[in-house]
Amino acid sequence: MTDSKTFHLPDLGEGLPDATIVEWFVKEGDVIRLDEPLVSMETAKAVVEVPSPVSGKVLKLAGNAGDIVVTGAMLAEFQPDPNLPQRADSQDTGHAHAPPRQQPAVAGGASVPMPSAAVPVATEAAPASAERDDAGTVVGAMQSSNTVHQEQAFAVGGVKAMPAVRATAKKLGVDLSRVRATGADGAVTMADVKQAAANGTAALLPSPDGRGVGGEGTAQARTHSSGPVPSSALRAPPPKSAAGAASSPDGRREDQRTALSATGKPMRTQPPGVTVSGQPEPLKGVRRNMARVMADAHAKVVPTTLNDDADIHAWVPGNDVTVRLIRAIVRACKAVPALNAWFDGDKLNRTLHPHVDIGIAVDTDDGLFVPALRNADILDAQGVREGVNRLRVQVEDRSIAASELSGYTISLSNFGMFAGRYATPVVVPPCVAIVAAGRARHQVMPVMGGFESHKLIPLSVTFDHRAATGGEAARFLKAMIDDLALSS
Repeated sequence: MTDSKTFHLPDLGEGLPDATIVEWFVKEGDVIRLDEPLVSMETAKAVVEVPSPVSGKVLKLAGNAGDIVVTGAMLAEFQPDPNLPQRADSQDTGHAHAPPRQQPAVAGGASVPMPSAAVPVATEAAPASAERDDAGTVVGAMQSSNTVHQEQAFAVGGVKAMPAVRATAKKLGVDLSRVRATGADGAVTMADVKQAAANGTAALLPSPDGRGVGGEGTAQARTHSSGPVPSSALRAPPPKSAAGAASSPDGRREDQRTALSATGKPMRTQPPGVTVSGQPEPLKGVRRNMARVMADAHAKVVPTTLNDDADIHAWVPGNDVTVRLIRAIVRACKAVPALNAWFDGDKLNRTLHPHVDIGIAVDTDDGLFVPALRNADILDAQGVREGVNRLRVQVEDRSIAASELSGYTISLSNFGMFAGRYATPVVVPPCVAIVAAGRARHQVMPVMGGFESHKLIPLSVTFDHRAATGGEAARFLKAMIDDLALSS
């Protein structure tokens, strides 16, 4: 009998210690061929298709959809078939089936030179060196896993779609086999899935066991493993009364609950600390990365925030707020280079950048991303708008490359499109500063001979006080205000 081979979860090019299972394309007992899709995994930046490293029978799979698998832990076990194509010895790294290596609690170190964005005010630093300690978990024949994150549309069950589209369809309960495809080569796009979900035209049909079935659910393995962290699949529904209404822990129906006891005094329905709304569940994907990054930034940065208002009363019709904010940041960076910089807190080194790459916060249902608008200092207004639109589309489709989510020199969080006036956004090392724009408002202003109602944009600049002085930050903010005051 041929020896079995264990395949460990590769480093998917993110520098993160784990990933979440989105969907298996095989089940235990299936025969899979070399480089055929094995599983799709969600990381902090993308949904990644992981191909099979061997041809043969699937003996074991590491968990179900929603489970978290540590990088380097067992992902699948195979019985290779010598009659099917296998990876050539010359292409094998020699470590593809090695035991998992120890993972750090937070990826990246204090002296890392480039940030990797997963949230608008907090991003995780990527390793400075392009070389890796161990290429042993690399998929296929690659000697480095830096490009594993590249996404491509592939067909499963006759439906062609990118991994991120499949993950979104699963989340929204959409059967991809019933969605009208409008993408290139007949691929289902993210917009197709969202449209189908909104119209209710491609909902998953219920199966006898109560689970949705369709083009995406039939191949999912129902296996168990002690390796991955289990999701909140054991969450129990609240008890039902005879009338069908949910009951509280003391037996009363939900609509009969009262905040007062029989004596007319406030009462507690549960002891302190008892969770009544649901069970704890592990953070996944973007939000999991955000938790790591925020803790790391909090430990490494000495933040200080300045607030002020920019008077945009002189603007002529047609001004684009985002474009004007980006232009103002560029001009402020030229006037005060100290905030367009990276700072290494361990070595006490500062790097001033001659170019301006701005991290633009993009809000999505899965979390917040910060793609980099490259060379903002040489783009005109049209170029800035086209660049921002392109980044938004790529983020929403989860098709953006990891390289686009790192290396920015300063960042912008335009939270004012939702709500809020001022903020204390988080500076993520090695960046020195982040600009936040609040919600515009009208305010009565004194002018020569009376009063006028002017429109103002609240601005907040948070900077690392180890790398920049208060005077530099104040001059930077004034440069932005002066530029925003111009009519066009």
